[in-house]
Amino acid sequence: MLNNKKVVVVLPAYNAAKTLRRTVDEIPHEIVDEVILTDDASRDDTSKLSLELGLITIRHDKNRGYGGNQKTCYAAALARGADIVVMLHPDYQYTPKLVSAMASMIAYGEYDGVFASRILGRGALKGGMPLYKYIANRGLTFIENVLIKEKMSEYHTGYRAWSRTLLERLPLLSCSDDFVFDNQMVAQAFYLDFRIGEISCPTKYFEEASSINFRRSVTYGFGVLGTAMDVRLKRWGIGNAAFLADAPGQRLLADGAVPQELSAHS
Repeated sequence: MLNNKKVVVVLPAYNAAKTLRRTVDEIPHEIVDEVILTDDASRDDTSKLSLELGLITIRHDKNRGYGGNQKTCYAAALARGADIVVMLHPDYQYTPKLVSAMASMIAYGEYDGVFASRILGRGALKGGMPLYKYIANRGLTFIENVLIKEKMSEYHTGYRAWSRTLLERLPLLSCSDDFVFDNQMVAQAFYLDFRIGEISCPTKYFEEASSINFRRSVTYGFGVLGTAMDVRLKRWGIGNAAFLADAPGQRLLADGAVPQELSAHS
């Protein structure tokens, strides 16, 4: 709890068995009320280890993609009464020790969302981010800032915290199930005038840390540019991207469906 608000960490997982324990061990459990892991049909023992660690565990029968995984994570957290939801990758690329700081920025009413930025400071390249990804990150962020009219240091971190109010309001079911989900979600947040803050975060790139390949990175990059342009066209009154349509039926839990949890005896 923070300021009488329930804090839930969600872990969108895929083949994360090698790094999950290290990630969970560093989560500040003194302020985190629950940890939810959604296993996107991993081929390793991610779900088994998650249950052994005492995490609330959900497993997809088939792979739904990175965006689809997040939708399940957020829906489960809302269903369990979360006031603040921190999305942390279980691959140990980001330090879990910042959960308290990120959640505090929301708990005390300063922001509706918080990004842990690898670009603020000098941690990205020192942490092993490939140079081409660093250059692409800076270039895409510059274009997005121009088109969306914001001043973020990066849009592409996988470490984010959100308020319940924001998660209930955004039509997240209309977003992609692929990696561009992240950008469509933040585009929705800015379009609907939510307040997004940032905090500097060190990062670690190593063999077990998940990272999309060059081909998927290019696809993601074009998706990012398309998302930013969709926002600009919508504000000009000449665009009608589905993820910006703001249909109430596309909000999480709108249909009353709650993700099914596993038990240690499942």
